[in-house]
Amino acid sequence: MRGTSRADRKIETVNPSDLAEPFRVLVVCTGNICRSPAAERLLAAGLGAAYRGRDGAGGLTPAIEIGSAGTGALVGHPMTDEMAEMVAAQGVDPRGFEARQLVPGLVQQADLVLALTRRHRSAIVEMVPSAVRRTFTLRELARLVTDVDPATLPGANATTADRIRTLVPVAASRRGLMAHRPVDDDVVDPYRGDAALYRQSFTQLLPAVETIVAAVRR
Repeated sequence: MRGTSRADRKIETVNPSDLAEPFRVLVVCTGNICRSPAAERLLAAGLGAAYRGRDGAGGLTPAIEIGSAGTGALVGHPMTDEMAEMVAAQGVDPRGFEARQLVPGLVQQADLVLALTRRHRSAIVEMVPSAVRRTFTLRELARLVTDVDPATLPGANATTADRIRTLVPVAASRRGLMAHRPVDDDVVDPYRGDAALYRQSFTQLLPAVETIVAAVRR
């Protein structure tokens, strides 16, 4: 019998662990029950991504995976009712969410980390210094990609994952080039606040999510 070639042997040993990993996005706030879960679900809906509790279609490995965590998480708690109602009003399912604590491994696995405030961003980078160039606040990333030339991203035949993967270093290269107020990079914490504070928080994070999705999709 003819011997098995090196190429044949390589094909024979392919297994699921050899396949491309999804592009992982991690969203971080404090308790992981208001801002970050809302951004997680909204981003997943806009990017056609998987999230904890919703895997890729047909059990396939998703191209993009969105998760979230908190620097002081109320572990196991659902999204707050107030935030869940606003997420649902956008046609996005808020159900099945459970808060989890931020740990270094989650940051190390993420290809893009989105903090809800500058303080969270600092905590993330202090935890995993190597993540600095892929860590932004949500509103910071939106600001940096608002007018990115679509020609700098992969073309029409590229996947959404290809485009967001390319967008991260493009955004990092634009830091310091645009005048802004630092406070405008934060999303206010609505926890234990009234309905007006929740609306303020949501109206800060929703346009940022929409801007990021538009930059990837256009």
